[in-house]
This record gives sequence, C-alpha cells and structure tokens, in this order.
Amino acid sequence: MIVLAAVAVLLPFAAAFIGMIFGPTISHLLTPIARHLRHTAPESGRARGLARRLPANGPALVAVLPIAASTVLTAVIAVVQWQAPKVRTGTLTVVQTGGVPFGIGLDVDGMSAVVALLVCCVALAVQVYSVAYMRDDPRYSSYAAFISLFTAAMLLVVLSGDLLVLYVGWEVMGICSYFLIGHYWHDRATSKAAVKAFLVTRLGDVGFLFGIFVLGMAAHSFQIRTVLGHVPAMPHTTLVAGTLLLLCGVAGKSAQFPLHTWLPDAMAGPTPVSALIHAATMVAAGVYVVARLYPAFLFAPTSLAVLGVIAAISMLGAALAALAQDDLKRVLAYSTISQLAYMAGGLAVGTRDGALFHLLAHGAFKALLFLGAGCVIVAVGSNMLSAMGGLRIAMPVTFWSMTVGFAALAGLPPASGFFSKDTILSQAWHTTKQRGPEHVPAIPAWTGWLVLAVGLLTAAVTAAYATRTWLVTFFGERRTPADAREAPALMRWPVAALAVPALILGFLGLGSDHLRPELDMTIVSLLFVLAGGGAVFLIWNRDPALDPVRMLGPVRPLLRDGFRVDAVYTVLVVRPVVAFAQMVVHTDEHAVDAAVEGTGRGVRRLGGLLRVTENGNPQTYISGVLAGVVIIVLAVVVFT
Repeated sequence: MIVLAAVAVLLPFAAAFIGMIFGPTISHLLTPIARHLRHTAPESGRARGLARRLPANGPALVAVLPIAASTVLTAVIAVVQWQAPKVRTGTLTVVQTGGVPFGIGLDVDGMSAVVALLVCCVALAVQVYSVAYMRDDPRYSSYAAFISLFTAAMLLVVLSGDLLVLYVGWEVMGICSYFLIGHYWHDRATSKAAVKAFLVTRLGDVGFLFGIFVLGMAAHSFQIRTVLGHVPAMPHTTLVAGTLLLLCGVAGKSAQFPLHTWLPDAMAGPTPVSALIHAATMVAAGVYVVARLYPAFLFAPTSLAVLGVIAAISMLGAALAALAQDDLKRVLAYSTISQLAYMAGGLAVGTRDGALFHLLAHGAFKALLFLGAGCVIVAVGSNMLSAMGGLRIAMPVTFWSMTVGFAALAGLPPASGFFSKDTILSQAWHTTKQRGPEHVPAIPAWTGWLVLAVGLLTAAVTAAYATRTWLVTFFGERRTPADAREAPALMRWPVAALAVPALILGFLGLGSDHLRPELDMTIVSLLFVLAGGGAVFLIWNRDPALDPVRMLGPVRPLLRDGFRVDAVYTVLVVRPVVAFAQMVVHTDEHAVDAAVEGTGRGVRRLGGLLRVTENGNPQTYISGVLAGVVIIVLAVVVFT
C-alpha cells in the first residue's frame, strides 16, 4: 500500500521533470513523424487529424498519462482502505538533525486516501482540459510540467507522515502557484497577481512553520502520529500557541480573512489553473491540515473559536462580494473563499467528517464550475457576465453541467453541496447545546451560534449569487457572438464527467450517522436558500435584459471591491513599507554612498597633489634633490 502511495506521488513529479527538461524536445522529435503521417494518411479521417495534432500532443501525453496512472493507483488505495480500514505507514529514512529528527515517509488512512483520490481526479480533468485550452500556447510544456509538480506537492501534503515533509509539499505548492498564476508573464496584471499570491501566502507560512516547530519540539518528534499521541500531555499554552500559529498558514493557503485578498486576483491566470487551485490543491490544503491535526485543535478550543470567527467573517463577506462581481471567474473565486469558510466553520464546531465531506463535494462542483466557465469564456471571448446571455441553446452540455454545479453550490437537493453543507449546519446546532466528544474540552457554545447564524445567512446569499450567475450567463437577452458554440471535446467532456460526482457524491454520506443531514436543519436551510435564490429570480424576471444586482444600488461598488480590504492594506501596509524603502534608498544614496564616494574623491585629490612631483622630468627630480640637500645643510648649520 505504501509503495503504491509512493509511486502515486512520484509519477506526477517525474512528469514534471520530464516536461520541464525534455518537453520541447519531444515535440521536435515528433514533427518528422507527423509530416510522414500527413503525406501517407487519407485526406480526411482520424489518421490525418491525429497527424495534425501529434507535435503539440507529445508534451500532453507526458502530462496526462502519469496523472492517469496516479489516479488509478489512488483509486486502488481508496478501495483497499475502504474494505480494510486501518492506518498504514512507511518510512524511507530518518534524517538526524542534531536535535529532533524527522522521517521521510508516508501515512495512509481513510481520510488521506479519499483526498488523494480527489486530487488526482481533478488534476487529470485539468490536464485533459488543458490539452485543448492551451493548445496554441508556446509555453504549454512548462505549464503542464508545473501542473504535474503542483499535483505531486499536494499529494505529498496529503500522504506525508511527517510535519516537515508535509511542509516541503506545502511550500512547493506555493512556488508552483506563483509560476502558474503568472503564466501570462507579459500581462502586468497577471505578474502582479502572482507576486501578490506568493507574498501573502508566504506571510502566513512563517507562522505555519513556527507552529510546526512548537508542536514538534513539544512532542520530541515531527511524526504526525507521534505528535497527536502526545497532545493530551502537552501544556495547554503550548497547544494554543502551536495551533494558532498553524492557523496563520491555514488562513494564507485557504484564503481566509485577513489573508484572503490574493485569491480573487489570482483569476488572472489560466482558467484550468484556477480550477486546480480552487478545487483540489492549495486552498484545500489549509483545511486538510487542520483536519489532519484535528486532535490538537480539539484540545485547544480557543484556537477553534478563533477559527470560527475567521470562518464567519470569510463566509458571509466573500458571499456578499461574489454577489456584486461582473467577472465570472471572480464570482467563483469569492465563492471558493466562502465555501472554504464553511469547511473551516465545520472544523470550528467539531465536525471533521462534515468539513472533509464538504471539501470533497466542493472539489467536484468547483472544478466543474471553473472548467465550465472556461468553456463559456472561450465561446464568448470575455470573462464579463455583461457580455454573456442566452447560451443554453448554443452550449447545451456546458449549460446542463454547470446547472448541476450551481445547484451544488447553492445547496439545492439532490446535488452534493446540499448534503455536505447541511451536515455542517446541523453540527453547529449541536455545538450550541455543548455536545462534544467525551474527555475533550468543550467547544464554546457561542462558536456554534456564530457559525450557525452566519452559515444560514450565507446560504441565502450563496443561492442569490449562484442564481444570478446562472441566469445572466445562460438565459435572458443574448449578448454573445452569433457563432458562439460548444468548446472542443477535450474541454467539454471533462466538464460533463465532473457533473456526475457533483450530483451524486452527497448520497454517499447517507450511510453515516455523522454525515446524514437532520430534517429540521434541512428545512430551515432550504428556506434560506429558496429565499435568496427566489428573490434574485423575481428581480431578474421583471426585466431579463438587466442584471439583478442592480438592486444593490450604491452598495455594489463597495461589495465589488471586496469591502476595499486591499485599499486598507495599501494604507496600513504597502505605503508605510514603500515609504520606509524610499527612506532606506535615500539614506543609502545620500549617506552611505556619499561617504564611500567622498572617500574616493578625497583620495583622488591627495593623489593629484602627489602626482605633481612625479611628472617624469629629470630636471625637476635633480632640482628637488639639490633643494633637499640645501635644506638639510642649512638645518645642520642652524641647529648645531
């Protein structure tokens, strides 16, 4: 089992290495073969089509086949783990550090197996989709290689048995996000978004690393199982400090308040990258790490309360911001922040299983929505909702697939999001009654009330922006080009395939008492969902040619700018840092450089004076010698 897990991690890493080093070479090697097939193949048919695509698809095969193999391996691991559930560990070697050693190994249990399968499935869909989406991109080889490396890093985070090895995968994802978001490097907005994502997540990662050190040193080991085994005996202050530091990294990676501002800007990158980041890697990593180390958080209810506050702010704030966006990808970006906050809220109220259930459901329907958005954008030629409309006839596969995705996002039955969201809300209700695991400190009741109240309000707002986006994109007046049509098959069919788990994944939770929604809470949440979605539909139905969010009036600019958090950061952080940097530059130029340059000028002037005596004229030298002799003689006569 551990060998299969190791191979599943190494395959996309090998694909990344081969793609980076040999990707362009593969295309050049295939070109003569393609030319030969063009001459020998019939004028029409599949053979000629294959010959025409072969040079571009060489790197694609390197990208797709290893991910497909990893998907098969993780599926086998998940099935075996489901049939015979137990923890399986394996350590390749132990690295001695002079202090606390760490081991390079993997750890497979039910949670890691199912999340690894999700990562591989979404990565495979993204790689297949990208073959058509990035077909004409001259840097496709490096793009596909970074996608593979991104996948390998997330699998390392999911399957790692050691906190330091987990941190390696955590940081590799950070650098991959920088390169992938900034893939269109010639676009200044894209470059700025990549730098912003890198810097903001690094800020959180500083705290995350120190949190690892605190827990590892307290347990005298970085092995995750060992750390969790020492949690009950750790001092409470140590646990609170360590878990709060970990939450810094979680807020950065999972784009939670106040480190959430990088995610909407990251939409400047290619759409498949957005799907991968939002659905199965990076932003899911923060939630997964909290779930992986959940016993430590359960024994530190203060940290869970802080997580609940962060989740409540992110949940409702991001949903309101999504309601006012005109860019389709930014709507989905703010939606991701809000849905991740649901998962964080589930963890804050004591339901790890519910949070992971929503993580899996969200991975399916958010990958579907982003890849579907890519199909729409390709057909329309714009990201803006104001340029869309009436696409349901021209793009039937995309329409029905995204309808499933929007239903899951809004929490409508029988889509998967309905089951997973209500599981979290039901647990929040139980937390208000102080129900929790035995022998574990109680989670504060106010945390449950906060997550429940904000979660219900967010459900209404989520249904509102999901309904608005669905209506404006596929119904009403057609503002799209007359030749708008379905995307190529390699883009269309991954979207249709993702609609299946987005629709039926929620039913898998009915077999578990921990994941089955409760009737009372289901009715209440459905009322909020229908209220939000119904209000938007009624406003839109009055005049389908207009955007329903016009009713927001003067509040819309504030929501569209994300409550102007970036502007606040500009005033409080960016401008002081820039002013300090300018002061340092001024000091360097007018003090340090002036001192160095002044010393140089002084030495040059002194050298100029001495150079007068060294002019190369023998007469001058003889005259100087005679003058010196005369002066010496006079001195002897006078002083003796």
